[in-house]
Amino acid sequence: MFSFNNLVPIPLSDQLDASDIWGNEFAFDAKIRYFIEAPSGKGKTTFQHILYGLRKDYTGEVSIDALGGKFQLKELTLDQWSDIRQRELSVIFQDLRLFLELSALENIQLKNNLTNHQTEAAIIAMATELGVENLLEKKCGQMSYGQRQRIAIIRALCQPFRFLIMDEPFSHLDKNNVEKCCALISRECKKQGAGFAIASLEERYFFDYDAEVKI
Repeated sequence: MFSFNNLVPIPLSDQLDASDIWGNEFAFDAKIRYFIEAPSGKGKTTFQHILYGLRKDYTGEVSIDALGGKFQLKELTLDQWSDIRQRELSVIFQDLRLFLELSALENIQLKNNLTNHQTEAAIIAMATELGVENLLEKKCGQMSYGQRQRIAIIRALCQPFRFLIMDEPFSHLDKNNVEKCCALISRECKKQGAGFAIASLEERYFFDYDAEVKI
């Protein structure tokens, strides 16, 4: 789904070590499950923001196979990005990007209403599976960070996608909750025939990976 040719983020250009991605030719297949080994300070969040079109401060080229064609990320219009983010590419941000003044369900439905991908019953079932069904009417600003992480995970699964990007999505969860989240994500990706890329300092979590990449 993504192809990289000599990609280098400008703010990190003078401090990058050997990498499978930075400064190389590499590609992400939309059906593959990738573990991205990402030491602190080496650009894992920058990388994922580039993939999602939030940063353009890089040299080299990044292209995406989407919308029935192949495009350079820097050349995509806002409307094209909107279509891609609604139907082909989902993300779980490290900083979550929830609206804290809205309830958990309102945050989830902001995403789900764009495509009506999940029924409300399915959303409640996912919340029950992750142990946050009793929090759906609560404002996100009144929740713990670990509770918010589970809401952000559900929100990311409430759209069609070919590829899921995850940046340290379980940092405030205990082992039991991480295992539940991994099971839900794996199942939803399998339903859609989608791959994913998850970045972590070193923890492998409870996924079966097809490939490991060093950033």
